[in-house]
Amino acid sequence: MNNEIREKDHEWVKMFHSNIDKLLVSIEKLFESRQPGAFNDELLTDKEVAHILKVSRRTLQDYRNNGILSYIQVGGKILYRTSDVQRTIMSGFKEAYRLRDSG
Repeated sequence: MNNEIREKDHEWVKMFHSNIDKLLVSIEKLFESRQPGAFNDELLTDKEVAHILKVSRRTLQDYRNNGILSYIQVGGKILYRTSDVQRTIMSGFKEAYRLRDSG
């Protein structure tokens, strides 16, 4: 391992800072593209929804085909509104209950 100290005008340091700057620009663009969609509802990709629901992307396709999960199709791209994903999750919610003591 090389432990040499490098000055700020060293070519390696300049390249490192340049790469960090490029990374920051990419991150900013990513956040800009994640602005809420229509009706102030964030749009999620297939991959994101599969991760949230802990199912495969193939299972998401079954959910779409069977009307379980609403979606938006723009060209070949499938997107999901966060409110639709939340509604699907809540539709499976079962309230906890306790049996009464008969004593």
